[in-house]
Amino acid sequence: MGIAGTTAAIDVDALRVGMFVHLDVGWMAHPFPLSSFKIAAVEQIATIRSLGLKQVRWSPEHSEPEAPPVSLVLSATHAAPVDPEAAARRERREALAAQRAALTLCERQFAEATRECRQITDLVRVAPTAASEKAHALSRTLVDKMLAERELCIRLLTEGAGDMASAHAMNVTVISLLMGRSFGFCETDMLDLGVGAMLHDIGKVDLPERARHRGDDFSAAEAKRYEEHVTHGVDHALKMALSPLATLVISQHHEHADGSGFPLALGSERMTPASSIVALVDRYDTLCNPPLAAQALTPHEAVSLLFAQGKNRYDPAVLSGFIKMLGVYPPGSVVQLTDDRFAIVVGANSSRPLKPRVLAHDPKVPADEALIIDLEAATNLGIRRSIKPAALSRDALAALSPRRRVAYFFEPVHDAAWAA
Repeated sequence: MGIAGTTAAIDVDALRVGMFVHLDVGWMAHPFPLSSFKIAAVEQIATIRSLGLKQVRWSPEHSEPEAPPVSLVLSATHAAPVDPEAAARRERREALAAQRAALTLCERQFAEATRECRQITDLVRVAPTAASEKAHALSRTLVDKMLAERELCIRLLTEGAGDMASAHAMNVTVISLLMGRSFGFCETDMLDLGVGAMLHDIGKVDLPERARHRGDDFSAAEAKRYEEHVTHGVDHALKMALSPLATLVISQHHEHADGSGFPLALGSERMTPASSIVALVDRYDTLCNPPLAAQALTPHEAVSLLFAQGKNRYDPAVLSGFIKMLGVYPPGSVVQLTDDRFAIVVGANSSRPLKPRVLAHDPKVPADEALIIDLEAATNLGIRRSIKPAALSRDALAALSPRRRVAYFFEPVHDAAWAA
């Protein structure tokens, strides 16, 4: 998680354990879960040096100091007492800075990943081998960073970055991988799930723009042409020499557990678990981010619809796991709290989603100074109900700024980044 504050350049040869460093390279150009972190072992220093960097930035105020002389330790015991109010103000400023930096980091990583998706899409028809290599590299980066942490937070971004197709591919990939992680997929299956989810709609590159999104006014011929994107996708998967599992994800992402899907009307017994996950996540993201923004459902509405109408369409275990992971009020949902304040859900611990993180509107607090509330820590506060953004007052709407496009990413759970 990024930490705001004063930074300075330092030679990599001068690094030591305890320093808080910032790696100013692409998120996928290093193996660490985050680009800003405190060095915990000499092995990490060796890894940083292996990146070929001459210098990195470091934050002295967030680093552990070197052991001071005994005389300094003794003199510190006579320091003036700290003003509690000043300490509280400083703590709030630091929490706000950490909160903003964490969001900025997630958005930068999401934007970088969507750019990679766009490049992969552009390469598929002209250089399938190169496209495959880039897709596997991106999946490897995401999986490595997910598996490096014990607990992850699903984070709502300010706005989806990149073109709609790439943002959709990344949303589906991130949520599908988080589900694969929660279901205990092995590393190899996680990598294949990531590639398949990322490329599930790749066959649409062979369709005209109008045919890439099924419309309610489609004729039978237009609907048939739209459905052909699955066959085209499998053709590209074969040219890219994707694994059987990744190829099956592409071929089955529109199949349904009850056999009502296409192109082969398979039932759940013939679908792979990875395909069942992507089929559900693809539908969820399409409900939240349809081609026509006016048709968008809130994340809570989308989950409710999937639960009400999708009990037969989707694998029950996958649907249950999806709701358990994202919660009844997924990030992006606008809610009313039990103290009557309005809030937007901005994050959910994928292991404990019933008490998400929310950003509440308080008329007494400027919007840019509002701290995120961890409802798990705020035991006397909860969610009363979900509401539509249109029901918000003008001030609450401006403060909470519900997203027109819902985009998710992930970050390690760090309790210090949230307020109670």
